[in-house]
Amino acid sequence: MKKYFALLGLSLVALSCNESKKVVTPAQPEGPVIIDVTALESNDVDVRKYTNTITEGELKEMLYVYASDEFEGRNTGDPGQKKAAAYLVNYYKELDVQPGNNGDYYQIVPNTFFRKGSGLNDSENVLAFIKGSEKPEEVLVLSAHLDHVGMDAKGNVYNGADDDGSGTVALLEIAEAFKQAVKDGKGPKRSILFLHVTGEEKGLYGSRYYSENPVYPLANTIADLNIDMIGRNDDAHKEDNNYVYLIGSDKLSTDLHNISSAVNAKYFDINLDYRYNVENEPNRFYYRSDHYNFAKHNVPVIFYFNGTHDDYHKISDTPDKINYPLLEKRTKLVFATAWELANRKEKPAVDKAKKE
Repeated sequence: MKKYFALLGLSLVALSCNESKKVVTPAQPEGPVIIDVTALESNDVDVRKYTNTITEGELKEMLYVYASDEFEGRNTGDPGQKKAAAYLVNYYKELDVQPGNNGDYYQIVPNTFFRKGSGLNDSENVLAFIKGSEKPEEVLVLSAHLDHVGMDAKGNVYNGADDDGSGTVALLEIAEAFKQAVKDGKGPKRSILFLHVTGEEKGLYGSRYYSENPVYPLANTIADLNIDMIGRNDDAHKEDNNYVYLIGSDKLSTDLHNISSAVNAKYFDINLDYRYNVENEPNRFYYRSDHYNFAKHNVPVIFYFNGTHDDYHKISDTPDKINYPLLEKRTKLVFATAWELANRKEKPAVDKAKKE
């Protein structure tokens, strides 16, 4: 995550089709409200089947590669970052998920787009695409940043296992789940763009470049689910292996927030912590990851986040410190939310659009 400048293995929790659940939401801070899980439109059997293709074993296997020294800390535009991008492209090719940029997996971000005097080389976003079966023109974006901060002067590698190796491999597992559904003839009704952006650590450059040069019109983009650091516990939840911070879910769309809450209430019962979602929150996390470049254009967003920890932006952010069961559970939550958004009859209404 950018610094601010100044379950098979885990069982799903299923509720009966007629049961609602009390959950705390940021829109109603005074207390619990009833979330109607019957308002969800996805087939329960399908949700459970494809959610359970996401496993901690596969996440761990990929993360030990992606956050290895081989990729030299994935600094924007450097050879290690380009190796990481190639790893993602090869994964999607092997999975037979199609390129998302008019036949190309890469969207080049030229060095002239970065801050003057940054010394950064040309870089690239990686785009992979699953075409919707019924509403292909409507696109759900799933995003994570592929870069990190490179190496220090002594050659120590900042592996960035949590930041944002965790979000990156989560996207890969989610893509695999959706691709399996396609093979089974149950592919998503709307299209899905798996967007791995570069330059996040330098100032959200890759996502800004995409938002200003969208391959798929932002007017047709129904939401962005952004994953940035979901592999660890923070100090506030050291003993809580069932939480995730949600940021932005209610900022632009009441529908999106309610869908997100209902999916969690029906299938997972994860502690959704909204403390960083409040107005004037001093850390300003809402503005510090790639979802914000979609929100600026009135695309509804959710930012999934585990909070910071002692290894944040240090060489000690390594794959051995990841909480893999929790990473699996959070990845499943994102997938199930994406599944509902991609398959429900209506896209989430933008009822809180910001005026230009």
